[in-house]
Amino acid sequence: MGDTLFDKIIRRDIPAEIVYEDDDVLAFRDINPQAPVHVLFIPKKPIATLNDLTAADAAVIGKLLLAATSWAKAQGFADNGYRCVMNCNKDGGQTVYHIHLHLLAGRQMHWPPG
Repeated sequence: MGDTLFDKIIRRDIPAEIVYEDDDVLAFRDINPQAPVHVLFIPKKPIATLNDLTAADAAVIGKLLLAATSWAKAQGFADNGYRCVMNCNKDGGQTVYHIHLHLLAGRQMHWPPG
């Protein structure tokens, strides 16, 4: 296993406010929220960037999205709406090199995001 910040959260070496977990996915609140609800959904399998995905990773990417939508419904804001974002590499805004899906909700989202 790698040694990114997210790997340490998966191993419980550092604390996080975990809101969802299953065999393949872990979700926790972002420490620098950009919306009233800002949760990161990560695969437990370390994958550095979207560019590193292979066909074998299709199921885990699907599980990230399914976990996020299920959690949004359970929290009661799915019908109002939310945004899911995945960044790739420096110019894409990625700061932790372990893929992750940002779920943002609780306010009106604007476009373009910036």
